[in-house]
Amino acid sequence: MTTERLDQPRALRRSLRPHYDPEAFGRLSEQIARFLGTARFIVYMSIFVAVWVIWNVVAPAGLKFDPYPFIFLTLMLSLQASYAAPLILLAQNRQDDRDRVQYEHDREAADRTQAEIEYLTREIAGLRLALNDVATRDYLRSELGKLLEELRERR
Repeated sequence: MTTERLDQPRALRRSLRPHYDPEAFGRLSEQIARFLGTARFIVYMSIFVAVWVIWNVVAPAGLKFDPYPFIFLTLMLSLQASYAAPLILLAQNRQDDRDRVQYEHDREAADRTQAEIEYLTREIAGLRLALNDVATRDYLRSELGKLLEELRERR
């Protein structure tokens, strides 16, 4: 009898579970979900069901494989729906994750933009204060005009 030691890691055990790439499976589920959400899929599915029903109503007795209440068709449609729903949810979850990342990037960009705007606003305010101390062209013209008037009056 071997006792497990708590101060040592467990030995790796080979698992019989199948291994799959979650990213590849996610991309496949998105492609399937995109197709399931198209008018083309609805048309194809409608044609499939119509052909199935017509075949099993019109065909000779020996060629009918799913007679009238179409139990096998119901089973097939239920199976398709049972796989479609989780694939669509998986695709939506992946899209939510991408949207969340995009939102974070947009928020960070907005924060940087806001900081730049505040910096530029402070710089413009500083320039306005500095310009108040500087004589402007109009101010100099008016002062020179006043001096010229005073000189003319003294003569």
